[in-house]
Amino acid sequence: MKVAIVGLGLMGGSLAISLKNLDFISTVVGSDHNNTHCQEALKLGLVDKIVEFEEIKNYDVIFLAIPVDGIISALYNLTDIEKNTTIIDLGSTKAKIIASIPPSIRENFVAAHPMTGTENFGPLAAIKDLYLDKAVVLCELEGSGKAQADTAKKIFKALGMKRYFMSACEHDRHAAFISHMPHAISYSLANTVMNQENKENILALAAGGFRSMSRLAKSSANMWEDIFRQNRENLLEAIDLFENELSILKKHIEDEEWEKVHKNIEAGNRLHDILD
Repeated sequence: MKVAIVGLGLMGGSLAISLKNLDFISTVVGSDHNNTHCQEALKLGLVDKIVEFEEIKNYDVIFLAIPVDGIISALYNLTDIEKNTTIIDLGSTKAKIIASIPPSIRENFVAAHPMTGTENFGPLAAIKDLYLDKAVVLCELEGSGKAQADTAKKIFKALGMKRYFMSACEHDRHAAFISHMPHAISYSLANTVMNQENKENILALAAGGFRSMSRLAKSSANMWEDIFRQNRENLLEAIDLFENELSILKKHIEDEEWEKVHKNIEAGNRLHDILD
């Protein structure tokens, strides 16, 4: 199986590392509009070679590891691929992508979202085993061809991922709560401190708690503006619900209702009964 990856940043680069270790993958090539990314990916050995976008049509599997708007544009330039080719996107939102697929290649397409990543970006951020033991959501496989769906499931299973299946709308709402809203909060937390006159003194005291909560604020502005725009309605709902929870805690603190504060904290503790 010959694989082409469009986008050689954290997700695409890490995917390349893992795919090259699979015995049924013979070749992994890359394509990226950023020439620096191409050179770094080659230097790091992430891919076997760099190819022009037009050449990726000659490969068995095409991964689109680029922002959502780029994925949609790429699909319209892939309408002349072979019938048996599999296209797998790794976009962070799914509904708009699926709605934008040209009908002639709908069966070629598999909508996927690996629930993994770090706050870093670019080929230099690529790491081994980024996908291992992580969840991947596969959306609306009933619209994909059987061969393409089987190919995607085989690859993600070989990467050691836990596969979940749902509609694009379900995925986008869930992602708003567990991925997109946390990024919005992290950016806002960072800006709250950065807008203080004595921010250097405040940050001199920064320890684990602040660093953990603000870590996501390092994430790419270009990528996350795209995600926020694509999933705007679900993100706004999640932020509204978060603001309501924060206002409840704020009110308890204002009224010095410490027993209620305690119960609020304990309720939050229960999250990790599920996560852990």
